[in-house]
Amino acid sequence: MAKWGMVIDITKCNACYSCFIACKDEYWDNDYPPYSAAQPRHGQFWIRIEKKEGGTYPHIRVSYMPIPCMQCDAAPCIKAAKNGAVYKRPDGIVIINPEKAVGQRQIVDACPYGTIFWNEEKQLPQKCNFCVQRLEDGKIPRCVQACPSKAMIFSDLDDPESEVSKLVGSGKAEVFHPEYNTKPRVYYIGLERVTKNFLAASVVFGDVDECAEKVKATLVNKQSGEEKTALTDAYGVFEFTGLSAGRYSLKLEYAGYAEKTMDVDLKADNYLGAVNLNRG
Repeated sequence: MAKWGMVIDITKCNACYSCFIACKDEYWDNDYPPYSAAQPRHGQFWIRIEKKEGGTYPHIRVSYMPIPCMQCDAAPCIKAAKNGAVYKRPDGIVIINPEKAVGQRQIVDACPYGTIFWNEEKQLPQKCNFCVQRLEDGKIPRCVQACPSKAMIFSDLDDPESEVSKLVGSGKAEVFHPEYNTKPRVYYIGLERVTKNFLAASVVFGDVDECAEKVKATLVNKQSGEEKTALTDAYGVFEFTGLSAGRYSLKLEYAGYAEKTMDVDLKADNYLGAVNLNRG
């Protein structure tokens, strides 16, 4: 039997909301017993899109992160449910039984990712279930089918030849909030765009007022001692990504120009603006 998993590539998501619309079309006013009751028209986002915007003009980065149910192997919602109202199928999909779960609002509160919603009319917790009714017909989830940028990849985690299995095995894909210890089956590429920070600047040769190409930038984390280097591009821009918040030392070097050092207290994405190098 397949063990279903999903990889979402944040670098490819452009917030077109095709996944959300497809999900709404699949579940609004449609019951799929024994797996799900109809989703209400408003108020539920079985796959929501989180936005992170950082930097300052003209160096700004906007990233989007689709968040469905993580289909956790150690799912807190299963532990919170009574009478087996939430269970995991042999293929790894977590199901909220639409009959047994009535009145069990604690199931909503148990999810650390905020992907379970309360249907006030039906008094029922509801969430994404990887479109299990479609899987049983040999089809893929609607969100995956609808994604025009191919940011969502779905296949069998236990099949070493599947795309999801290869991406997870390569180390390119990682889970969101590993500290939750929920063992999710949804993985992300480019997660650092949302969970970490960048530091960038535009370097200028002050004597000629031109973009400074191939300047060596060295960034040192003052706490860990970790060092990273980069060269400015043709526009004089360098960027360091995947940085944790903290204090850093930045050094800029180019032959014939005075070395420049700066201390940076990085709390969020930070574009330092134009930095001049002067003749030594």
